[in-house]
Amino acid sequence: MTTKKPEANTATTRRHANWPNSARSLLDGLNDCAAQGRLNETLEGLSARELARLLDDWEFVARRDQWPPFLAATGAPWRTWLILGGRGAGKTRAGAEWVKALALGRAQFSLAPLGRIALVGETAADVREVMVEGVSGLLAVHGRRDRPRWETTRKRVVWDSGAVAQAFSAEDPESLRGPQFHAAWCDELAKWRYARETWDMLQFGLRLGDWPRQLVTTTPRPLPLLKELIAHPLSVVTRALTRENAANLAPSFLESVVAQYAGTRLGRQELDGEILDERKDALWTRDMLERARVHEAPPLKRIVVAVDPPASSGKRADNCGIVAAGIEDSGALYVLADATLSAARPAQWARAAIALYHKLSADALVAEVNQGGEMVRAVLNEADPSVPVTMTRATRGKYLRAAPAAQLYEQGRVKHVGAFPALEDEMCDFAADGLSSGRSPDRLDALVWAITALALTPKAPEPRMRRV
Repeated sequence: MTTKKPEANTATTRRHANWPNSARSLLDGLNDCAAQGRLNETLEGLSARELARLLDDWEFVARRDQWPPFLAATGAPWRTWLILGGRGAGKTRAGAEWVKALALGRAQFSLAPLGRIALVGETAADVREVMVEGVSGLLAVHGRRDRPRWETTRKRVVWDSGAVAQAFSAEDPESLRGPQFHAAWCDELAKWRYARETWDMLQFGLRLGDWPRQLVTTTPRPLPLLKELIAHPLSVVTRALTRENAANLAPSFLESVVAQYAGTRLGRQELDGEILDERKDALWTRDMLERARVHEAPPLKRIVVAVDPPASSGKRADNCGIVAAGIEDSGALYVLADATLSAARPAQWARAAIALYHKLSADALVAEVNQGGEMVRAVLNEADPSVPVTMTRATRGKYLRAAPAAQLYEQGRVKHVGAFPALEDEMCDFAADGLSSGRSPDRLDALVWAITALALTPKAPEPRMRRV
């Protein structure tokens, strides 16, 4: 069967050409009323029931960035639709409404109901708690009459029509080997632990129907995979800004968070959905870290957990960097975990570090004592006196300490087991003047201490016999 290509609508409208005519007309009419100062008068003519139904109907309340695009820039049907948006911008609602429309066969979304849909999230818990059972998830966007069933044991959403949406975790790419789908909804792809592997496995499964397609809803990070998807000729991108969803957000959130971070690097990424590359003068690059990524570590001859304690434990205190790494016989290093804590009291970060030590069967804890001196050793010993603690003191600046570790990355001697987004963001933003935010690079500090302890600390000279 050949693919039916949507016909272009040459009429000039203010919304997508595939928007329902009734919805487009009403929305444009309401916009005209608002422009003329007559919106309240118009809405007062609706009953409470009519107004509630209007506000519940996705055709009427969806923003332009939340509505499916018509065609790709090439004029062909798109294969990947990316909604790149900030926190609370309505990405999940858009994804859930899209899947609902595909399963029910709504004319503006699909030529017929689609029977097999994949739901892929960062973890199995995220799929269930956000994409399915969340306040804007699949179950919430349905009315009582057409609401599907969530089968917990089988990890799938089932409609009375027979349509099925199966849940998958990006932590297990191999679980996508075998199933096949008409469509897929991928949530928060930029946070996936094994993004490339999961995406590749999904592409092999999108092979049903005339027009297999996928929606990606994510707050973006400058990942190579995401950049490739944006540049693909059969991809379309819409951008959702947090402030555009102000009607559904707490006023205090807009007043505090948006006001505080608007225009900053973090705000542009987390609120405006922008992709920001690493600093040109940073010691690490995104490509360098992507090349260092592996699935698992080989047997390691030594593992350490490094701790960079904060000077205080208040709300504005620095994070407590906690990073684990190991080294194999060949000298290759493997970053195993980032368990960094924020606003943690000494007893809390000590317990977290000790727990990671036991979880990885590590050989030692390495702790910087510049900020706490013997207090650091005392806190760790109180948490578990059996754990060997190596105290280290910084005698050079952060940049000078980090440069030898960065050189090991350039030589290909350091690998990351999975992804550590927060740590890697610090690495790619760290230059001679520190982080662009001015904050302390606590995760990076802990990483450098771990690498230094494993590979950059001079070995004590062996005793030699001297002839007399």
